[in-house]
Amino acid sequence: MIFRRIFGIIPLIGCFALAACSKAGSTFLLPAGPIAAAQRAEFIQILGWTLVAIVPVFALVPVLLWRYRYRNRDARYAPDWDRSPLLEVLMWGVPLVIVTVLSVQLYRTTHELDPIKPIASDNPPLRVEAVGLDWKWLFIYPDLGIATINELAFPEKTSVALDLTTDTVMQSFLISALAGQIYTMPGMHTRLHVLADQPGEFEGENTQFNGTGFPQQKFRAIAMTPTAFESWVEEVRSDGQPLTAKHYGVLAQATTGATAQQQLGAKALSGGVLHFSSVDNDLFDEVLHRYMRGTPVPSANQPGAVGYDPQASTGEPNQ
Repeated sequence: MIFRRIFGIIPLIGCFALAACSKAGSTFLLPAGPIAAAQRAEFIQILGWTLVAIVPVFALVPVLLWRYRYRNRDARYAPDWDRSPLLEVLMWGVPLVIVTVLSVQLYRTTHELDPIKPIASDNPPLRVEAVGLDWKWLFIYPDLGIATINELAFPEKTSVALDLTTDTVMQSFLISALAGQIYTMPGMHTRLHVLADQPGEFEGENTQFNGTGFPQQKFRAIAMTPTAFESWVEEVRSDGQPLTAKHYGVLAQATTGATAQQQLGAKALSGGVLHFSSVDNDLFDEVLHRYMRGTPVPSANQPGAVGYDPQASTGEPNQ
C-alpha cells in the first residue's frame, strides 16, 4: 500500500497540473462519477509504474555524459568490458516486473470497468436510447415517451443505462467526466452505463471524425436533482414538438443541431438542443434493424449519405 502511494505522488501531481488547465466537466482528470474516478486512478497507476523505468534513464544519462566526457582524465576506460550481471538483471528484470504488474492490472480493470456492466445505485436505473446522426445526437427516453437532441439529462446518483447505435457512419460516444468512450456503428447495438455523483453539467461529444460538422457534434450531459429532473421532463413535454417521421427525416440530414432548429421552427435553445414531447417507442429498434435486412440500404434511404432524400425514403422510422 505504501509502495503504491509513493509511486502515485509524482504522476498525481502531473494529473492535477493537467486538470487545472482543463475545463470542469470535460475531462476524466476531474471525475464526476465512479467510472471516471476509476479511470483516473488507473491512469495514475500506469504513469507511476512507467516512471520506474523512465526516471532512471533521464537521471543517469546526464550523469554518464558528464562522467565520461572527453576531457575527464579520471574516467575509467575499459575497452574490453562487455557485460555486468547486475546491469543485466536490472535491464531485463525491471521491465519484466512492470509489464507483469500492468498486465494483471489491465486484466482486472477491463472486467471491473466493462461498459455493459451496470453501476450499483440506490435509485432505479434510467433507460436512454442514443442514436448518432450527422452532426448531432438523438436521445430517446422510452419509459418517459420523450426525446431530445444534444441534451442528455438524468438524475444524480442514478445509473443511466445507455443503448447506442448510429443511423449514419461509425461514431464514438464520449462523456469524459463520467465514462470512457464507446463506438457505435449502423446495425450494431452497444451499451454504456454512466452515473454522476452530484448535480453538474458535463461535455459530451463524438470523437470519431465524420465530416465538416464534426467539431459541432457535442452535447450537454446534465445531472440534476430528482426534483429538477421531473421539472425538466415536464418542460420537454410542454415545450417540445412530436418527433414524427417527417421531423426525423429532417434530423437525419447532415446538419448540425442549430440548423435542425431552424428547419423545424423549434425554440432556439443554446447548443443546438431540441425537445420532443412524444416519440415512437420503436424508433430505436427500427433504426437498428434498418441495416439487418440482408441487402444494402439505398443512398436515398441512408441518412448522411450523398443523395439522401427523406421524402423519397421508404424505410424511415415511424412510418
